[in-house]
Amino acid sequence: MSARPNKKRRVADKKATADAVSGKLKAAAQAALAIDGQALVQFVDPEGKSAGPQLDVPLGTSKEQLGTLLNQLLENAEEMPYSFHLEDNEITSNLAASFSKLAKGSQSTERVLNITYYPLAVFRVRPVTRCTSSLSGHIEAVLCVSFSPDSTKLASGSGDSTVRLWDLNTELPKHTCKGHLNWVLAVAWSPDGSRLASAGMDKIVLVWCTSSGKNIGALKGHSQPVTCATWQPLHVAEAFPWLATSSKDTTVRIWDTTAGACLRTLSSHAQPVMQVRWSGEKEDTGGVIYTAGRDCVIKVWNPKDGSMLNELKGHGHWINTLALNLDYVIRSGPFSHEPQKFADLAEKKEAAKKRYAEALELCGGERLLSGSDDFTLFLWKPLASKHPVCRMTGHQKIVNQVAFSPDGRWFASASFDKSVRLWDGRTGKYVHAFRGHVGDVYQLAWSADSRLLVSVSKDSTAKCWDIARRKLLEDLPGHADEVFAVDWSLDGTRVATGSKDRLLKIWRH
Repeated sequence: MSARPNKKRRVADKKATADAVSGKLKAAAQAALAIDGQALVQFVDPEGKSAGPQLDVPLGTSKEQLGTLLNQLLENAEEMPYSFHLEDNEITSNLAASFSKLAKGSQSTERVLNITYYPLAVFRVRPVTRCTSSLSGHIEAVLCVSFSPDSTKLASGSGDSTVRLWDLNTELPKHTCKGHLNWVLAVAWSPDGSRLASAGMDKIVLVWCTSSGKNIGALKGHSQPVTCATWQPLHVAEAFPWLATSSKDTTVRIWDTTAGACLRTLSSHAQPVMQVRWSGEKEDTGGVIYTAGRDCVIKVWNPKDGSMLNELKGHGHWINTLALNLDYVIRSGPFSHEPQKFADLAEKKEAAKKRYAEALELCGGERLLSGSDDFTLFLWKPLASKHPVCRMTGHQKIVNQVAFSPDGRWFASASFDKSVRLWDGRTGKYVHAFRGHVGDVYQLAWSADSRLLVSVSKDSTAKCWDIARRKLLEDLPGHADEVFAVDWSLDGTRVATGSKDRLLKIWRH
């Protein structure tokens, strides 16, 4: 007998809750409409150039309405996504909310408010949430992982002195590449995806054909372990791209992998060279090479004649990591997040050149970032000045890795202080510290749309962070030991992690 009144009461409670929620939503909508006042605004791009005239808009204007306005001003054929910033405050709901956060002296509707707009990727990468495959086969720790530019294959290097190629369509092993005599510390895909370079403790650089898994060249010359390998950007290469490798023997060597010959040896570092990056600027010289290491100096080289162009000084301890704001587009060459077919290398070069030019314009020029054992980062415009744009402090321990987002809007730094820090990609201004790891953070990887970041740590987890909301999106446990390596495929569908537990894990949405 008493069950029926209880049921009625539950229904009444649910109705009251629903009415309260809808009432709050209506009140919020009316509050947005009821915000009094107008403001003079001027849309400006990240470089400070004005887009259209000054506009008199209501303070209640929403982020979506600002987007519609800007698309009309820029005469975009289809509506493009943008993020808007009023001084340092991102506009997330409406203009009034960000206006109220301005410093007291700046809260005047009489002055013109500059709204900076940043283009966002037109596609959206979904966060990785689950492990779809645990790839076993390595019999020692997995030290490096890298997806191919077309996102169809994955390469891993291990302490068992093998390189393995994995087929991502089936998530099964494809080739085991044997030839190294010691740990493999670096794997690097050529920008057209046809070759893979691997190097490590045995001082030899091996080049593999990625379709057959066969060794097509052993490059000998370094007298100490090889620390890093990078390919020449496709659009500045005259024939097939060259390869640059850095070593603890204080030199950097440039190789022609087709002929199997060392073209140049760049030697003026006084200590082991730990990092090398190849920029796509200066097409006439085949790009520009940046090298850094334990002598605390970054050197800038002309790869065509091997001459040193500049020295960048500022760090007080070993430099562990370098990153270019165009790394993503250099690495992916002609391939984008959409599947494409190319007839030959010339067609790939043309596509790579076009993508590089677009990315360079979006980023507003090339920037270089360095991270060091002195707990600091430096942001450089190395071809414009030998003085840094800024010096960034905040980390409490050594900075292990830095990485720019694909659109150059942000960069992130991973440190042994267990945090990942987010910074503005143009100015180097500190934005946020992501905390959640309980061990040293080893590596980072960005999603192709620049909205997500994944980090791996000594605490045996990977974590996926939401950049816009500045919070942890997914915790990814599963490895049984430290996670040393991570990469996010260039089409955004998969994340690969490599661990001391000898497993590679593939994570997907």
